[in-house]
Amino acid sequence: MKKVISIANQKGGVGKTTTAVNLGACLGVSEIKTLIVDIDPQANATLGLGINHKEVSTSIYEVLINQAEIENSIVKTEIPFLDLIPSATRLVGAEVEFVEVPDRESILKKHINKVKNEYEVIIIDCPPSLGLLTVNALTASDSVLIPIQCEYFAMEGLAQLLNTIRLVQKSLNRNLQIEGVLLTMFDSRLKLSHEVAEQLKSHFGDRVYDTIIRRNVRLGEAPSFGKPIILYDANSMGAQDYLKLVGEILERNGQKIR
Repeated sequence: MKKVISIANQKGGVGKTTTAVNLGACLGVSEIKTLIVDIDPQANATLGLGINHKEVSTSIYEVLINQAEIENSIVKTEIPFLDLIPSATRLVGAEVEFVEVPDRESILKKHINKVKNEYEVIIIDCPPSLGLLTVNALTASDSVLIPIQCEYFAMEGLAQLLNTIRLVQKSLNRNLQIEGVLLTMFDSRLKLSHEVAEQLKSHFGDRVYDTIIRRNVRLGEAPSFGKPIILYDANSMGAQDYLKLVGEILERNGQKIR
């Protein structure tokens, strides 16, 4: 499986970065060579993998804005098969700096193409917006994974995201597909969680993963220790859910977990 997958939802707090970090980590422990590209100026995926963005000299900002070599921005993580291109808070002004750049929607794609063959899966953690950074990610990707929380207003803004995906497909990346829709923060005790799950399945059909990411305290604690859940507590529900998700994604792409 050779694939670039963006994880996107312009609505904040849906488990987007949690999914990027933990999907990447679980792919890594499954010995699938994986790269996470953090293009969110908040740099939460970077911090969640134990990398201090303040100490990073070459981040995705330097790659996108200063044309630094992407190979020089790659850092190792605690997981041997998982690498990271870190973000930095200075990325927050990147969209303004893009304005005068020719072909500005395809800058990230140009750089990712240089390292694409070195990895089996590249995961791009997008910012919670539909600006130029997210458009760059979608243009560079084969598919987009959409995490949606099982809470009130789950569908809010989703039409806007789907419209952005259609616009990218039409003018920038005709091969872009929806990888899948992932239900997050599911609480089986709540009627609301079940209602949201049914609503999404009726809307998206088999694009919704069978795997559901359950609400889990350990999953919420892990980022503050700079660890993905598989390293923080491999026996937790969160770790088991993300390992199951890896198996389902691989199966949908014609592979088996190793």
